[in-house]
Amino acid sequence: MVQKVFNVEGMSCSHCVKAVTDAVKALDGVASVKVELDAKTAAVEFDAAKVSDARIREAIEEEGYEVRV
Repeated sequence: MVQKVFNVEGMSCSHCVKAVTDAVKALDGVASVKVELDAKTAAVEFDAAKVSDARIREAIEEEGYEVRV
């Protein structure tokens, strides 16, 4: 398992947190997601053999948020 923290811009409320959490959790290979609104981060634990960090970033961006590197 790999753990990576993504910096997510554009979140402003609990709905945003839920949208990001649900989008990432839906990906095969994701074990856990912890989104912090104040820190503007999403900490994701995932199986790199099943899902890439690029795919996780894409799932967040598909919800309308920007992932900063």
